[in-house]
Amino acid sequence: MTAGGGYGMVGKMAAALRVDAADERVLASLAGVGRTLDAQFLDKQEITRLLLISIVAGEHLVLIGPPGTAKSAMVRLCARLIDARYFEYLLTRFSEPNELFGPVDIRAFREGHYTRKTETMLPDAEVVFLDEIFRANSAILNSLLTILNERKYSNGARLQSVPLLSLFAASNEVPNDEALQAVFDRFLLRVVSDNLDSYQFSQLVERGLAHERARLAGDLEAQAPLVKGEELRSLHQRLAQYLIFPEEFLAKYKSLIFQIRSEGISISDRRVVKLLKLIKASALLDGRTEPNDSDFFVLRHIWNNLDQREILDEITAAILGRYYHENPNAPRLQHGQAGLEDLLTELKVIRDLLVAPEPLSDIQLFSQLRNLNQIKAALQAVPSETATRMIGEIDKLLESVFASSRFGSSL
Repeated sequence: MTAGGGYGMVGKMAAALRVDAADERVLASLAGVGRTLDAQFLDKQEITRLLLISIVAGEHLVLIGPPGTAKSAMVRLCARLIDARYFEYLLTRFSEPNELFGPVDIRAFREGHYTRKTETMLPDAEVVFLDEIFRANSAILNSLLTILNERKYSNGARLQSVPLLSLFAASNEVPNDEALQAVFDRFLLRVVSDNLDSYQFSQLVERGLAHERARLAGDLEAQAPLVKGEELRSLHQRLAQYLIFPEEFLAKYKSLIFQIRSEGISISDRRVVKLLKLIKASALLDGRTEPNDSDFFVLRHIWNNLDQREILDEITAAILGRYYHENPNAPRLQHGQAGLEDLLTELKVIRDLLVAPEPLSDIQLFSQLRNLNQIKAALQAVPSETATRMIGEIDKLLESVFASSRFGSSL
């Protein structure tokens, strides 16, 4: 490294990088996968982005959230758009290893060899989705550890290579059992998928019904893949040439990592290195060989428990906010696809309820205040004068509600 925080030789190498033409084609195809997912699922752009980042980096992702929040549907559609061998399974505490890794080879067993027939099973798959992964027993989890870590499966006396590109998992809750932590740690990205906000109700119904009509007509199954598994494998093999970072960027990364650690959020040295793959994958998806501060958004999704999400949001908000302030035209992930008109309509409904002469019950009152805060958060992500004016109206409405004797009596 050079003194004074300059780029040095590493920085010059990073600046000289170019995206390979073959990789450009693969990344363009993945962009098509992203557009298809975003068109299908409402307000899941960040999840879409993280799925694609995992695919580019060849890493693993777990989705956490209540049932009915599109966790399984998103992974299934993503997998359908990739022409690769796919394996999916819903795990329970009664699931047995043969259900995932294949039945015992009876002929080999008679000859004194204990092996499984893994064809068409998890060890033979390139993209894997395991629903309710943390319900699996220790026999399954132990085998998964080797697959996730080393892309190897212990098939009897033979250590068998697996062609896994990425493994996605889903769960309704974060594991709190120490026995499950080893597997949870292998998922670099932990992503929450939650129910949509009240102002998105109309779009939810509209898009949901369109999805149901397409499903009933068989149109979903007819969707052709956009990228091939072998193309992704080639991209992974060439990924090493892109893993060069400017010293200035690494200095910012170091600062963020130690700030996160100082807040009591554990990040192992192994994860520190692997997270750089995700950051570089984020840059490549935008056609950049050099990362910038916008790519630090992935650090919002490295929590070990849900209580840490707010801490990570606060830490990353500072650097992300500064970047977008300095680069107002830079592409950014949109939170909430409701337009200003939808938000204005919802705001009018809430205002009418709050100022109506008929008193609201405590439950109704707090529900509408929560809806107001959701609308305010959505508006804060919209860089426009109209959004700023609407935020001011919400603040005034909140002040009047809090100042009213009716609100005070409800407390």
